Amino acid sequence: MLASDLLVECLKKEGVEYIFGIPGEETLYLMESLRKKRMNFIPTRHEQGAAFMANVYGRLTGRPGVCLATLGPGASNLLTGVADAYLDRAPLVAITAQASLKNTHKESHQYVDIVKMFQPATKWNIRVERPEVIPEIVRKAFKIAQLEKPGSTHIEVPDDIAGVEATGSPLASNGIEYPLPNPDAIKRAASIIKQAKNPIILVGNGVTRRRAAAELKEFAERLQIPVTNTFMGKGSIDYRNPLSLFTVGLQSRDWIMCGFDRADVVIAIGYDFVEYSPDKWNSNKDKKIIHLDVVPSEIDEFYIPEVEITAEIRDSLKALTALLKGKKKFKIYTALRETILKELTEFKNDNSFPMKPQKVVSDLRAALGLEDILISDVGAHKLWIARMFPTHRPNTVLISNGYAAMGIALPGGIAAKLVHPKRNVVVVAGDGGFLMTASELETAKRLGLGIVIIVWVDNSYGLIEWKQKERFGNAFGVYFKNPDFVKYAESFGIKGFRVSNAREFLPLLRQSLGSKEPVLIEIPIDYSENLKLTEKLGHIICPI
Repeated sequence: MLASDLLVECLKKEGVEYIFGIPGEETLYLMESLRKKRMNFIPTRHEQGAAFMANVYGRLTGRPGVCLATLGPGASNLLTGVADAYLDRAPLVAITAQASLKNTHKESHQYVDIVKMFQPATKWNIRVERPEVIPEIVRKAFKIAQLEKPGSTHIEVPDDIAGVEATGSPLASNGIEYPLPNPDAIKRAASIIKQAKNPIILVGNGVTRRRAAAELKEFAERLQIPVTNTFMGKGSIDYRNPLSLFTVGLQSRDWIMCGFDRADVVIAIGYDFVEYSPDKWNSNKDKKIIHLDVVPSEIDEFYIPEVEITAEIRDSLKALTALLKGKKKFKIYTALRETILKELTEFKNDNSFPMKPQKVVSDLRAALGLEDILISDVGAHKLWIARMFPTHRPNTVLISNGYAAMGIALPGGIAAKLVHPKRNVVVVAGDGGFLMTASELETAKRLGLGIVIIVWVDNSYGLIEWKQKERFGNAFGVYFKNPDFVKYAESFGIKGFRVSNAREFLPLLRQSLGSKEPVLIEIPIDYSENLKLTEKLGHIICPI
């Protein structure tokens, strides 16, 4: 068989369901092998969209998503989504083509060193230079992509290697197991928690990745310790749980900082620094920190753990829960939770127009079920969703907050609907980020995916405008004009709607959720609320 056939056999052995990408001349052998082996290749309209799809597939399944591009501009277009997976801890394997090996030592058409280009944005990447090592390379790429902390890996396949004869067979995978928690570390952590006056649990993306939400709930409820989560940890504990203190992550001082002010012990579980820097919640370096994760902590002067429990998160939580049987009532946090909860419902009945972000978020929550999926793009709307969209389940609100790449929402929604075809999937994007990958509307239409795309329209890069006005009192270089989004959607054969008053949105959204085809909804947004929020957060008086 050809080397390209062997590569595809290895992908099949890894259980690959979809390959997202765009073919090129240097992937001809590989594409023919995919066809012969009946692999599900999904052509996208841009390589960046392909990488975003693989990225979100990885986040939702825990298995590496796979994306494919040709050499040169194909590979460089792929890179943004690959980097996003790297910092958002999403398992992903990228495959790119390359010119023939005989040309790599000299200037040649479309040749750049892709392996060097991908190096800082991947956990591991390699060029295939001998066909017989393909089984080892593929197995290693998938294993490293899944190992904590997961991320992206990359395989480069030169054109002349793909078409040569190869021998070998795919390697078996025995799964990944992590060590059990160290009993001494568990005892030391338990001792610190027993002596704590006002502990707080900080939950990060790792709890979602390691499927540890049930163990987190049991631990928190046994000890009655309140829980706050990062943007990417949303849903780790149901917001209706009395112990939920909702979300931390804004750069401005939000209500949850009142809780951190009073906390003497912070139990950080699956917490990634890329989500929210520890100097924001431990600026005085006075918190006792218990680090609980699959891997040791990063080095940071504001994050010096008293104890590190490095093991499978579920096992560590079970061990701690078993050792700590007494209950305490940390009632000082009750007033804080009530304050945050009240703010979440403040604009429920607001009918002003253009719509306020708080009202749109409230309507989204009212329309979506417990298991439905909301995917946010990057922009001002991301902060409103992260802060004010209360979440029931893990992996039902997907936010890019490590690399924070604009354009992820629509491709991500396509992947989410492929993974969970029976769930409602809603994509929220600003008018800036949406147009960066809007061509993937054709992909959604072609695949017949009933996702709902909501575009918040303010004719600007709203988040940057917000930051400029906050810092300098004015804005520059952030304004633009938009197409008619309804007609734009219709040009793809997709139904499009423009909200003309606040009362229209919720019924329209509920109606659209039942569609078997994509639907686009355009909403004019009143982003004057951005600076009002900044002003409000600057004058918080803690209720505890």
